Amino acid sequence: MTVQTVFRVEGMTCAGCVARVESAISEIPGVEDAAVNLATGSASIKYYEDQATEAGFRKAIEAAGYCVGEPDDANASHKNENSGLRRDVIIAVLLSAVLLAISKVQMFPPVAAAMFGLLSKPVWGFFELALATPVVFYTGWRFIRSGLIELRHLNPGMNSLVMIGAGAAYFYSVVVLFWPRIFTQGTDQSYFVAAGIIVTLILVGRYLEALARGQTSRAISALVDLEPQTARVVKNSTEAEIFLEELCIGDTLVVRPGERLAADGIVLTGTSQIDEAMITGEWVPVDKSAGAKVIAGTINKAGAFTYRATSIGEDTVLRQIVQLVEQAQNDKPPIQRLSDKIASIFVPAVMLLSVITFAIWMIIGAESGFAFAFVTAVSVLLIACPCAMGLATPTAIMVGTGRGAENGILIRNGSALESLAQIDTVIFDKTGTLTQGMPKLSDILDPVSGESLNKDDNVLELIAAAEAQSEHPVSRAIVEAAIKKDLVLPAASEFSVSPGLGIEALIEGKHIQVGSAQFMAQEKIEIGLALGLAASLAKKGKIVVMAAIDSKLVAVLGITDSVKPEVPQTLSEIETIGLQVGLITGDGKLTADFVASELGISQITSETLPDDKASEIIRLQKEGRKIAFVGDGINDAPALAVADVGIALGTGTDIAVQAGDVVLMAGDVRGVLKAIALARSVLRTIQFNLFWAYGYNIVLIPVAAGMFFPLFGWLLNPILAAAAMSLSSLFVVINSLRLRRLQLPFSL
Repeated sequence: MTVQTVFRVEGMTCAGCVARVESAISEIPGVEDAAVNLATGSASIKYYEDQATEAGFRKAIEAAGYCVGEPDDANASHKNENSGLRRDVIIAVLLSAVLLAISKVQMFPPVAAAMFGLLSKPVWGFFELALATPVVFYTGWRFIRSGLIELRHLNPGMNSLVMIGAGAAYFYSVVVLFWPRIFTQGTDQSYFVAAGIIVTLILVGRYLEALARGQTSRAISALVDLEPQTARVVKNSTEAEIFLEELCIGDTLVVRPGERLAADGIVLTGTSQIDEAMITGEWVPVDKSAGAKVIAGTINKAGAFTYRATSIGEDTVLRQIVQLVEQAQNDKPPIQRLSDKIASIFVPAVMLLSVITFAIWMIIGAESGFAFAFVTAVSVLLIACPCAMGLATPTAIMVGTGRGAENGILIRNGSALESLAQIDTVIFDKTGTLTQGMPKLSDILDPVSGESLNKDDNVLELIAAAEAQSEHPVSRAIVEAAIKKDLVLPAASEFSVSPGLGIEALIEGKHIQVGSAQFMAQEKIEIGLALGLAASLAKKGKIVVMAAIDSKLVAVLGITDSVKPEVPQTLSEIETIGLQVGLITGDGKLTADFVASELGISQITSETLPDDKASEIIRLQKEGRKIAFVGDGINDAPALAVADVGIALGTGTDIAVQAGDVVLMAGDVRGVLKAIALARSVLRTIQFNLFWAYGYNIVLIPVAAGMFFPLFGWLLNPILAAAAMSLSSLFVVINSLRLRRLQLPFSL
């Protein structure tokens, strides 16, 4: 049996770190999949529990040179990391400012004369050494420690580049300071300033990046903060305020205006309006009265009421939403897996290029060859930015899934976002998806004469008694019609279901069969005289149901289910953005054609069983179509599972919701268009981030290597290279954060 666990991994800084951790975990026998996320600092592992253990994963991660933390401590760890970075940045900036001042004021002859009159040049060099040392070895210790671990594991990353680049500048300057005579003229230059400024600039970039990355998970934090810390319960006729941890299922809670609900439950007494916008994305408050379901974290806007807790703690809808969003953020879409593979060989390639650059300039650089070789080799190391590659995808996924959650769109995995952005066809189920899902019995007719049987309560009573055993919406419509007439339904036995066709039961010694014309034909019941009557009902868009008693057809029923008011505009908008729209339903052809004609749908598949829906999706996929299927019922689960993207309405059955890759909490089909718009925006952001990350390196590494110096005199200072490296990863994070302001269709 496979299980999944998530670890928080501390110390990762670039895509090379991601590859190293994934490799260490994947080498453990029994691991099915390992996905490491740089933006969230987490490792999500699927494994066979009888072959691998969490202790083994911890050991492998630590052996790779990283620390393992508890997921619940992520916020505290992030704050501690930011606090330490801020301290180091302040120290590095202050010391480097003085170091820069000492070095650069020497460019002005009067100042230089005064300085060297006061102290000799070597003494000022020792001042630079004193200032650069704490910058490199104290504030930059994080780079040195991680860099050494990377090199020890023969898997260099960003820290290795910084350590070697800044270290080379520092130790070269130390040798120049203590043994200047071993250098030829023009090569005895000090690079203490470069070493200090390199570390300082990268620290500043890392700090700004950490602050920005903290914003990418703001939506998750906002969801968690919706849950109140206390609840007011009624025990022994007395109200008492208790901590959330003390709450039990079955407790009666009291909620006053303006308070947040502490648990999921069912209203017992009172009426109110609940603001569910943070869960469903719908800003209009929802009326609640006795028997209505309420959700933890929502806000009571009007009256006071009491309700019984049905789900608490990790089982509430709010906590499950948080878990779904976190799961999606930990997932890796295909585009990121490819990027990580490239990034895993990037740093070794850069280090090799740095060596080649040094060698070439030593050969062609004549007298100044060593100076050119040193500067260009260090610049190549510092300009390369694997961080941007590692952050390009996960930051966009984090912000995008968070933005979706704020709008009632739950994305189960990052792969679904990428797939949803690439679909070309949206197929809808009909009942409960495009229609209200609240059918009503409009006709009960004699199969021969076509006359109404409304006065013959005995027929409706028997049919309703059989249908009372079913949860199908059509069954509920028939039962409700009987209840409205105050009919007493007799007990049924030997109840059985033919999925998608009909039901049968034994009632008062009579064999009752209720279902479609196909079901009746399958049961060898004569329906020829009723086909014309059934067709006339179907042409009006009604669902046709036939009923037989002891194998004799006794009634033809017409069921109406009106189209949701928002559906026509939604389908039109979906077609406007270039997608095809289709309809799959278990209803008869005439009924399906009527609804499709009302909605302008030309691609229709009717009279389908649950497995037929999935087969139709597969057939379309074999034609090269990329399919999103939208459904809400148990019979939609197979189609939701096989579609490229399954979109489930949150108001549907639990099975449908579990099968969906995307869940629309409000049960509103307008969410389909919102989800597609969100997915396309996220994919565009990822593509731009990757274009920047790779384009930056492709363009600037040759400049750093001095390729253009013979033609244009371009030579990149190591300090500018370090600044560019820091800004590159910061740019990727800030670009992803733009998704927080994304305006989705139908949003106010």
